[in-house]
Parts: sequence; C-alpha cells; structure tokens
Amino acid sequence: MQVNLAPYQIITVVPGLFNITYILNPGAAFGIFQDKPELFRRLFFSGITLVACGLLITLLIKEVRCLLRSVGYILILAGAAGNLYDRVRLDKVVDFLDFYIGAYHWYTFNLADSFISVGVVLLLIELAASELKKLKQSR
Repeated sequence: MQVNLAPYQIITVVPGLFNITYILNPGAAFGIFQDKPELFRRLFFSGITLVACGLLITLLIKEVRCLLRSVGYILILAGAAGNLYDRVRLDKVVDFLDFYIGAYHWYTFNLADSFISVGVVLLLIELAASELKKLKQSR
C-alpha cells in the first residue's frame, strides 16, 4: 500500500461508499494525541500497547476454555501488534480504509483497527451472554 500510493492519494473502489486513501496517522483513534511531540507519542503508544498485549496474553491463557473470549482476545492482540509494528517502524499508523456516504466520511482506519473493534464486540457479546445465563440461572 504505502509503496504504491502517495500520502492522501485516493483510489475509488465503490463510488459514493468506499475509497482506499493512504494516510499516515501520528495519533490514535480519531487522531487523538496527533499534536503531541513525537517522543511522547512513541513512548506512550508503545508502552500502552505492550502493557495491553501482556494483559491480553494473560487473559487468553487464563480463559482459554471460552472460545468467544479467546477469539476476541486474539483479534485485539493481533490488531494491537499490527498498529505497534507501524508505530515502531514509522512513528505513525498507516490508515487506508475510507468509508463514506456523500460528503459524510467516517475516520479512515486500517485492518488492525477493525480487528480490535471486532474483538471488543465479541467480548461484549460474550459478556452479555454470560450475564444473561447468570440471570436465568438465578431465577
């Protein structure tokens, strides 16, 4: 992707809905902390990601019997590792998935962000199902 596209170059995939747009995001989700100094961003994002990865690995080992949780943890871990790779290599994350309807654009994101989002949704579904099961058993 980054070898073939210039920053902010757009390739229309589905007109009116989806582009591939090459963006280097120095911040986190929705561009937060993008105005902070490079050293702060590098240390903060790398540190948070490494701590989160350690926690996720611990939870994965502890709760390996629960398939939905395990898949959620693995997806979040994979997404975090992907973004960490970009951050260490470039001090920025490569974002390229650009969904929009008309003039309304969602924030451009990448597959790692998608993995994290899907993993969190799976964990929320599992939590809700677990709570419903407990509620039914207490009746």
